[in-house]
Amino acid sequence: MDVAGRITEWGPALTPAERRVADVVLQRPQLVAFGTVAELANEAGSGAATVVRLAGKLGYDGFTALQDAVQAELAHRLRPAAERIRQPVAPDVIGRTMATELDNVQSTLEGVDREAFAQAVSALSQRSAQVVVLSGEASCGIARQAVGELALLRDGVGLVVGSEVAVVRSIALLGEGDACLVVDLRRYDRWVLDAAKRAGERGATVIALTDSALSPLALLADASFTVVAASAGPFDSHVATLALLNAMVTAVADRLRSSATDRLDRIEAAWREAGALIEP
Repeated sequence: MDVAGRITEWGPALTPAERRVADVVLQRPQLVAFGTVAELANEAGSGAATVVRLAGKLGYDGFTALQDAVQAELAHRLRPAAERIRQPVAPDVIGRTMATELDNVQSTLEGVDREAFAQAVSALSQRSAQVVVLSGEASCGIARQAVGELALLRDGVGLVVGSEVAVVRSIALLGEGDACLVVDLRRYDRWVLDAAKRAGERGATVIALTDSALSPLALLADASFTVVAASAGPFDSHVATLALLNAMVTAVADRLRSSATDRLDRIEAAWREAGALIEP
């Protein structure tokens, strides 16, 4: 299990100080790989003893063993960069964006826990259950697209938006076997966190796509996925989030192939009959 996986597993059992250190490990792995215990402790606003204690909780024989693990993961992650550096330099915005987004998607999809992915797809594929999707303001567009695609495959899928009254009503109708798919990056919309927590308390399977294994969403989720949102510009990128959602929708379509095929045939026939779409 990699470092992020261990942090995810132990996240609920960590103290607030240990969580701050773990968050630095996730967000600034270079500092861990090439820094000292004191530097990591200072960055996290904690003590050196907390750093050592966290390493032990994660199953490492001290800080040095944790550092070795992070170095090994960075070496693997940097291999594509070492190959890209041999390509012609692309100083323009298009070139920088392409390099950044390719790394976002690769890092995100390579980091997907296959068991958690299977759990999420299973929950999203239960045709007798509801699926509600929650999203922060910035990611609402791609969340809406995921809802639209899932709704083409099965009934009972909806994006939860609107007033607090509407949100609370939608979550109150969830129960065991239902699914709540949540998409948000820091800084998190408070209503999204509150609604996701309520969904979990109602017995729904909470699936979180967020920016850290220690984010508030990840800590309350049944299946959590970390997306890399680096950007060539001033705003977070949601390209990798969209890629991961595409993978989930693809897997759901595969599981529901028989019923979804008939459903899509009927939808296409209705579109043709209504002349709703114009073919070139």
